[in-house]
Amino acid sequence: MPVASSGAISLNDFHVEAGGSSGSNCSINDSDIRELIDKSSEATMAFNEWYGASAFTPWILTGGSEHSSGSYKYRIFTSSGTLGVSQVSDPSVALDYIVIAGGGSGGGRSAQFEGGGGGGAGGYLTGTWTPSTGNISITIGGGGSGGDGTGDAGSNSVINGVATSTGGGRGGQWSAAASSGGSGGGGSGINHQGNYTGGASGTSGQGNSGGNGNTSDVGGGGGGKGSAGQSCGNNRSDPAGDGGSGSSTGDANYNSASRGGGGGGASRSNEGGGAGSGGGGQGSGNDPSQSAGSGTANTGGGGGGSHIANGNGSGGSGIVIVRYKVAA
Repeated sequence: MPVASSGAISLNDFHVEAGGSSGSNCSINDSDIRELIDKSSEATMAFNEWYGASAFTPWILTGGSEHSSGSYKYRIFTSSGTLGVSQVSDPSVALDYIVIAGGGSGGGRSAQFEGGGGGGAGGYLTGTWTPSTGNISITIGGGGSGGDGTGDAGSNSVINGVATSTGGGRGGQWSAAASSGGSGGGGSGINHQGNYTGGASGTSGQGNSGGNGNTSDVGGGGGGKGSAGQSCGNNRSDPAGDGGSGSSTGDANYNSASRGGGGGGASRSNEGGGAGSGGGGQGSGNDPSQSAGSGTANTGGGGGGSHIANGNGSGGSGIVIVRYKVAA
């Protein structure tokens, strides 16, 4: 049990808390005793620092790739796998997670003069939980496939039994409306057929909606975790909508990277929409060199919309990160 929080305490109390036998030889400079209050060798220590000192049982986890920062380690999954829990820490010390699904692809051109909408970012969830020992299945959602005119939504990412983030919605085009998702896809510009302009909705707590296309040939941006996709202006000469911004939230977000950005919409007559920060793809514009970009892998970014046949960007794949404490 922890060292007393008041009154008389002794070196023997510290020794027993660190796992030693009562009355056996020890020193205040023994590493296991110093670790109770996180002191380096030969460090100066005040008496009151020892009140309430407690041995710490670290988590022991396997799976994915391992990274360290201070008192924490991270398990990062960029492809599906298994999180193994072989030792559980003190009950009050939970695991932190971030779960990001695959982003949706941008919308392409299926008829003359149309500007496709940007793909929505994959759903972005953070939280905590305290598992028991055993194996936990991790699923990493793929990004929606681009390049074929009609885009695809992204796939879900899952920590089994804990959290499921929803794949990002595809960007709209003439023959297929933008779809809802973790973040929604952007709407396409109306062509001479007069179909589909509205951006689609995101999922509450996971992302935002896509922006609207206009009554000409300009698409809206896909939604991101940090903000909605932008709608384009009212005229053919206006640039396309930018993708919604991503986010760097969550204690498990290793290195505070931004992820979950929406894809930009497309314009036949002006600039394509900008990529949302956090891995979104650029929308294509009237400059032939400005082609639709794909979402960045393992960010859940949405793909850029296109006004060129078979040119829409793919969504970026998702990611799962688990943070766990390994030292007091």
